[in-house]
Amino acid sequence: MSDLLRPNGPKIIAIANQKGGVGKTTTTINLAAALAEKGQRVLVIDLDPQGNASTGLGIALDDREFTTYELLLEDVDLNEVILKTETENLYIIPATVDLSSADLELLSNEKRSFLLHDALRQTKMDAFGFNYILIDCPPSLNLLTVNAMIGAHSVLVPLQSEFFALEGLSQLMLTIREVRQSGNKNLRIEGVVLTMYDRRNNLSQQVEQDARDNLGDLVFKTMVPRNVRVSEAPSFAMPVLAYDTLSKGAKAYRDLADELMSNNQIQAKEVHHVE
Repeated sequence: MSDLLRPNGPKIIAIANQKGGVGKTTTTINLAAALAEKGQRVLVIDLDPQGNASTGLGIALDDREFTTYELLLEDVDLNEVILKTETENLYIIPATVDLSSADLELLSNEKRSFLLHDALRQTKMDAFGFNYILIDCPPSLNLLTVNAMIGAHSVLVPLQSEFFALEGLSQLMLTIREVRQSGNKNLRIEGVVLTMYDRRNNLSQQVEQDARDNLGDLVFKTMVPRNVRVSEAPSFAMPVLAYDTLSKGAKAYRDLADELMSNNQIQAKEVHHVE
């Protein structure tokens, strides 16, 4: 059985887009919170030196003694780096600006592209019983992002509903193809989720149509609307599901979690049938 199909291990999803401002961290935080709300045990790995996912889940800078930097580059115990958040069932390995130097330090390591892969597959990880691990990637296609893709089973791509949205996808898809060839032949695309969607805006509708025409079923049915509550929530260090549980943004991320879980149940059944 391939690593992709481990029956008892967590589903590991890298949330990636080299463009900034597309809702990548927002999607990581709120999808994780929605999965946790549905009883799934979820780990967020903050792989962005800006540490926004850590801040958005309420982890103060003073509490980030051990981070993804130590996870990758030092032999640190998982119990030291995995922190509980205020949200039940939701945990995080935080990040600080220290991670910005990791790319240079990784270059001299012969296993530089597989460090996250190996860290997530320590036998100690099984004791946490995670169902999902979501990796918040930096907004670039660097060694940290490659580590995430080699460590993950799939890539989820947030796509902002704006002009030129699809143009950046070609480079991301090329990177995914290269990772398949060089280190993770089972890596697949979990899906593309349209963010900051405005139904009243012709441009949003055009981007949706283009995405569905070009990518077909890879585009999630759920779209995340442009919603002020989603934008405000990080400044209060909480997911939108806690900040305004009845908002359109909170509903969208619950729907996205349902769709993600449903897709993975279907995939599991197909795999079981093949075996």
